[in-house]
Amino acid sequence: MKYGKKYADSLKTYDRTKAYETGEAVDLVLGNAKAKFDETIELHVRLGVDPRQADQQVRGVIVLPNGTGKTKKVLVIAKGEKADAALAAGADFVGAEEMIQKIQTENWFGFDTMITTPDMMGVVGRIGRLLGPKGLMPNPKSGTVTMDVVRAVQETKAGKVEYRLDKSAIIHCPIGKKSFGAEKIIENLTALMDAIVKAKPAAAKGQYIKSVTVTSTMGPGVKIAYSKI
Repeated sequence: MKYGKKYADSLKTYDRTKAYETGEAVDLVLGNAKAKFDETIELHVRLGVDPRQADQQVRGVIVLPNGTGKTKKVLVIAKGEKADAALAAGADFVGAEEMIQKIQTENWFGFDTMITTPDMMGVVGRIGRLLGPKGLMPNPKSGTVTMDVVRAVQETKAGKVEYRLDKSAIIHCPIGKKSFGAEKIIENLTALMDAIVKAKPAAAKGQYIKSVTVTSTMGPGVKIAYSKI
């Protein structure tokens, strides 16, 4: 595989086969984040579970201590007092059937997260085939189907992220921006790893954490020795 010059130069700064102590790994990633924009720092965790088995799913939400560095645009589907409360809490868009119709007819997706009250799920379900592929379908497990819309909006704005297995048994999750600096990135990384460990399914057998890698948007990944986290 042929790499770009910056990427190739970054690969020379460390041993790709080695798993590093957390602080050293994060320093390497930040040092190799050489793009002209503020690169996102991501954590990739391979788990020893079978994602095809319902009893081995790993999924949850966490409000990162230092946020993600990105302010999410929030759409709340609710009526009456809940709609008013969501707007007061800082939701970017609030509505009911008219917002669902806007998505249907205009293919509008000017939001990052959709939150809804349980009584509106029947309406939201009409566009499930549009929301699902984009990862925008509200779900009680991720805290986006709730009567407490105020808390849901506030947590989303504060940097709540959802972590979940993909088909390869890997969790991919943003843990901040290059501009955060090492200390805040490590705090977010540690909080996310703690949440993933606590979410270990009872049906999981053998080694749960297979590998942990931290990377930036444009830079190469650096392995972390999990035992040293």
